[in-house]
Amino acid sequence: MFRFAVTSRVCLQLVRGGSAPRIGQEISKRTAHTHGEQSTRFLSTSQPKLLSEEVEITFIRANGERIKTKGKIGDSLLDVVVNNNIDFDGFGACEGTLTCSTCHLIFSKPDYDRLPEKPSDEELDMLDLAYELTDTSRLGCQITLSKDLQGLEVRVPATINDARS
Repeated sequence: MFRFAVTSRVCLQLVRGGSAPRIGQEISKRTAHTHGEQSTRFLSTSQPKLLSEEVEITFIRANGERIKTKGKIGDSLLDVVVNNNIDFDGFGACEGTLTCSTCHLIFSKPDYDRLPEKPSDEELDMLDLAYELTDTSRLGCQITLSKDLQGLEVRVPATINDARS
């Protein structure tokens, strides 16, 4: 990772059409003096490291189409759908506020049993309004990804019911 100090002098040079120091070029640390105070700013020129690992998830549409994607550990299944621009009509209409049942997903029994948390009473109330409800149904906004969920497969029901309407 390369770092260089961005000072008032470097900024002025850039504004006036000059060139910035090249990446990898040895650059001395410079301190800007502004109104009697010293300030030094550093700019990183490397790619940020991924802060979170990813797990692979497969969504299965009602027609059997399989959509393999990845999600970051700590994200919800709703986040995975939104972040990967997966087009499930009406999915996640309430944006994860637990006021609809549009992110209803159906898990296999083994996958359902390995989910880290059981559904809350509020989630169960919303699930009661979902179409195609099963004993292994959950709301995607309530499932947080962990390493243990690597390879998770979930079925997306053919129709959704927006409990808000």
